Amino acid sequence: MPPRRPRGRRFVALLAWAWLGPATALDIDSARLGPDDIVATQALVDDVLPRLPQVWRDGLPSDLVLQWRDDLPAHVAGRRVGDRILLPRHLLQAWQARDGMPADDASLRAVRRALVHELAHSYDRAQRDILSDDPRLRDLAGWQRSVFSIAGRRSRNDFAARVPDPYELERPSEFVAVNLEHFVLDATYGCRRPALHRHFAMHFRMPMTTEACAPGLPFLDVDAEAGDASLLALDPSRIYAVDYLLAEGNTQAMSRWGHSMLRLVVCAPGRAPGPECRFDLAHHRVLSFRAFVGDVQISGWRGLTGSYPSRLFLLPLDQVIEEYTRVELRGLQSIPLQLDQGEIASLVERAAQLHWSYDGRYYFISNNCAVETWKLLHDSVPRLARKPLASITPTGLLKKLERRGIADTRVLDDAGQARRLGYYFEPMSARYDALFSVAREALALPQQDVHAWLALSPAERATWLPQADLRASAALLVLENAALRRQQLLLRDELKRRYLGRDAPADIAQALQALRTWLGDTGFASRPSELLPEGYGLPQADERAIAAEEARSRAARLREQDGVLRSELERWLPADQRKVLQDIETNLGTIGARLRTLHATGAS
Repeated sequence: MPPRRPRGRRFVALLAWAWLGPATALDIDSARLGPDDIVATQALVDDVLPRLPQVWRDGLPSDLVLQWRDDLPAHVAGRRVGDRILLPRHLLQAWQARDGMPADDASLRAVRRALVHELAHSYDRAQRDILSDDPRLRDLAGWQRSVFSIAGRRSRNDFAARVPDPYELERPSEFVAVNLEHFVLDATYGCRRPALHRHFAMHFRMPMTTEACAPGLPFLDVDAEAGDASLLALDPSRIYAVDYLLAEGNTQAMSRWGHSMLRLVVCAPGRAPGPECRFDLAHHRVLSFRAFVGDVQISGWRGLTGSYPSRLFLLPLDQVIEEYTRVELRGLQSIPLQLDQGEIASLVERAAQLHWSYDGRYYFISNNCAVETWKLLHDSVPRLARKPLASITPTGLLKKLERRGIADTRVLDDAGQARRLGYYFEPMSARYDALFSVAREALALPQQDVHAWLALSPAERATWLPQADLRASAALLVLENAALRRQQLLLRDELKRRYLGRDAPADIAQALQALRTWLGDTGFASRPSELLPEGYGLPQADERAIAAEEARSRAARLREQDGVLRSELERWLPADQRKVLQDIETNLGTIGARLRTLHATGAS
């Protein structure tokens, strides 16, 4: 039976194709296609090709042929074999049913994406992997440099969260094809992946126009002290400077060489960016890569084998100061980096991408905080990528930054001025020494320094407390609070080691399960993508509202559970450790009562 003759516009289109040939670089294999199939195929080609940049269209091979196939595997949306683009026939059937469908219907998007994907491969291969072998694009995509070989790259892409399609992580060529789908077809791509959008636009010599993006760069802002979490939209134009923030080392193996971070000097609302912004400490934020540990104490062996995730946190500066100077008794050096405003914006934009997408692995030597900080600087600021800055230690990275004129360590030359201007935050051990001197002089304490005083048992310290005058009592109150914080830190780690391992006592199984659940619920603080199960790239306005509400809800649940868990788990501490905690709290009560009495009597 002869094929049915097409009528009307379909007939005209078929004649145009048959007599004039396609006005593009893509032919159609008409074998086993009916007239309606040919007309629909040509309509698809005419729909997709004009969407491509002219440079892309001009760079396609001249002999490309589009063929519909019935024998492609079910999971394959298209293939490029030689000069042929092969697409599954069911996509043609979906395209033929387009009449009456919305222009952005999911099935129509799938057809367009399949063709654009294979045209992207065709362009890239025809131009000798001009995109997939581009070092800058690989930096942006997530195939990061190795710290041990500047010429080498990691074989794994760890930017695995909030991706448009997990297939992009297979290899750079697939990353290019998947992202060019969205570059061409998704109007929000420039907001979601701005650095990649700019790179593609520059490559194809296109104007960098995007839809109106949600303002600022989104970060999950977690306040551990308040037990709260919210979404912060950082405006790069409000960031006056970026400092290399070094937590000085201590005697612990995992901290001996310090900890690398970046401090964002954010100006207070209403203040014009300038040197005065350095005093707006409440608004400053810290970018810190950490081996997030939700269930066990960090072990050296697991740190060597990459058993911990490495993720980027945004933390309030005052929280970081409290953590290092008061609890860990480590100083903080804040060294300005010589970056212009465009480089600062690029760095913070890259940090936002890492914050929402990166799920790396922590290795004590090859992918620690110094390596992660170097990669952030390398990938976000092309000028720095051309300098040999790679280092596996925080102090080593600082020395290289200083040697290349990027970090200005002269701000530390005058110690007093460095403290006044916020370039150095001294460890509280120095203040504790001064406070202990006050108490030692007033009470004739036999201990020679604060370390010897805190090494006493709380019961031994308690014998001196009723004799203290007002100044000595105030000093001892601060020191006893320091003892409490350190004891709580030690007991937290003790609980993790003792009760979260395989040998946990069976009689506290219910409490331990509650603790494990609680720790699991805190995961969103290090992986904010958990708050948004759908979407890709940087969250936009609607997604931000959802993420903010979910973060508040989870933080509220954690606050409710926290007190119950603390009291429950303290019951399972060894009796001697439980007594230490109770004795410190008794001491605090004694000092508090002593201070009130001295104030009431006007004693000095």
